[in-house]
Amino acid sequence: MTTLPQPPALDAMASGKPVALFLDFDGTLVEIAPTPDGIDVPPGLAASLQDLAAQVDNRLALVSGRAISDIEGFTGPLRIARAGSHGVDMRLPDDTPLASAPEPFPRGALAQLAEFAGDKGFALEEKPHGAALHYRANPALENCGVEFAGTIARHHGLVLKRGKCVVELVHPGAEKGAAVRAFMQHPLFAGSHPVFIGDDVTDEDGFTAVAEYGGTGILVGDRYPTKAQYRLADPASVLAWLGVSR
Repeated sequence: MTTLPQPPALDAMASGKPVALFLDFDGTLVEIAPTPDGIDVPPGLAASLQDLAAQVDNRLALVSGRAISDIEGFTGPLRIARAGSHGVDMRLPDDTPLASAPEPFPRGALAQLAEFAGDKGFALEEKPHGAALHYRANPALENCGVEFAGTIARHHGLVLKRGKCVVELVHPGAEKGAAVRAFMQHPLFAGSHPVFIGDDVTDEDGFTAVAEYGGTGILVGDRYPTKAQYRLADPASVLAWLGVSR
């Protein structure tokens, strides 16, 4: 268990610089659910995030393992910067892509994962640029899921990512730190003090990236080791610290 302190107020953290916020979604803004479709998203979350973005002159980005279209299926259209599929698909607030169009996920790999998931009892999450096997309903599936996903990754030139009761396959280079660096090189974010808030192992890449710019990492929950400097207990604490209403 970590012994990290709670973060100071956002303005105090930035030492006079403008602040940029990079926010994970599942486990950070909303509670993790047994299945990807089972999350409970407050109906006013999108409006609250857009208000928060306005307070920091649009230097706010969602950085999630979910696809952007998946998130917006719960929130409705978002007029903020966002990076989906672990940063592969990056958009500015006006929906302009920040990079060239990412490669689609190999259909052959998806078919193999779907067959495996159906046989073994995993919940398969299909994404435009990746796929994930969820086993929260049966944690005993972890080892066989990791082994099978590793085989598929090697065969198709993909990368395996681990998370909370999930194993995911993505294209090489798909990681949240790369998304932070891409945003920080854009004039909208350049020169700011970046703050990354996330709960899972994949968010460690985000903590690493903001540190490169003199920024701050905030871990949600208890997980060790971590590169974050501060901790918030849960999504409700994150929303309260951000001043976002549920």
